[in-house]
Amino acid sequence: MRCYLDIETTGMSWKHEEVTVVGLAIEQGQAMKVIQLVGEAISAARLIESLRGVERIYTYNGSRFDLPFLRRRLGVNLETVFAHRDLMYDCWKHKLKGGLKKVEQTLGIARATQGIDGWMAVRLWWNYVNNQDRQSLRTLLEYNREDVINLRTLREKLSVP
Repeated sequence: MRCYLDIETTGMSWKHEEVTVVGLAIEQGQAMKVIQLVGEAISAARLIESLRGVERIYTYNGSRFDLPFLRRRLGVNLETVFAHRDLMYDCWKHKLKGGLKKVEQTLGIARATQGIDGWMAVRLWWNYVNNQDRQSLRTLLEYNREDVINLRTLREKLSVP
């Protein structure tokens, strides 16, 4: 089984910041099962349990951000348990540079949460935490959901196995 993984955090530094959302889209035939671990529900045990049956994890810039962040904050090294493919490097081979949103735009991959980026995701999280704004959390989760779902579309457009 394939899984597409993306995390949201309170910032860029694993030393000082926290993981706020772990998004997983797991292929089940043509269907996708999306699992999102949020806030205090994020743990190494829950993450590993959510990945049961997965053989390969796909990310975008996960080699440099998502997987090291999870390793340092949760103490779980997913690359020792699962095969991993960072689609960012496949994009580079096709002369597609920039972040995931830019690559999606170039390839015509649609996104309902257009205009939201990683920094906005941080602000949405803190608005949820500080003001109990449930709409901010819903928007953050939809943004993360699109990230993981769109990774599958990106993999298919690049013809990556």
